[in-house]
Amino acid sequence: METIVFVKNEEKAAQMAAYMKNLFPFAGIPAPERSAMQKDLLKASKQLTVDALVELVRVYFNKPEREYQYVAIDLATRNVKRLSFNEVLLFKPLVIEKAWWDSVDAWRKFFALWGAHHYEEMPQLFEAFFGEENFWHRRVAINLQLLYKEKTNTELLKKAIIYDKTTDEFFIQKAIGWSLRQYSKTDPEWVQTLIKSIELSPLAVREGSKYLPKS
Repeated sequence: METIVFVKNEEKAAQMAAYMKNLFPFAGIPAPERSAMQKDLLKASKQLTVDALVELVRVYFNKPEREYQYVAIDLATRNVKRLSFNEVLLFKPLVIEKAWWDSVDAWRKFFALWGAHHYEEMPQLFEAFFGEENFWHRRVAINLQLLYKEKTNTELLKKAIIYDKTTDEFFIQKAIGWSLRQYSKTDPEWVQTLIKSIELSPLAVREGSKYLPKS
């Protein structure tokens, strides 16, 4: 299997790193170019054993430039439908490695996609992230059901929000607001009732109320 090597573009790398507050080095490869370069790798990965896939994901995730972390997450996502519950959780530790909103939210999409295809096990998946010490894991729990619309388990969503409603962390409060805003497209009355019944942060309320009717 051919290994992807990104040739650094210094100018674009500097711009991309600056956008991410210089937390990570970049190779300077735009997303469309990266997608084209990884196309064959993703296709070939479908033939790997799960053990080999997990190892390959870790190899790319451990490379220094940020684009390799994106490749790693795309590899996992391309194969998500064939993973069992225990296998999908093998990727949980990577959520909090080199963590920032871009990688954490990409991992969240990976887990959410698995939950959508194994909906009966989704509550168990939620519990794997709920109440964890690291707030990035809890962000996954809060936003796990972002795209579930009418299939959203509101008991779990409410549970995650209540647990972190007083957490003094921007990315948690932003997640709460995001989850409420998204679900308000499906059930605005439920969101409005929750906001009125629970004392949430101004940020969470502001974000969660964006699509609600003005009173």
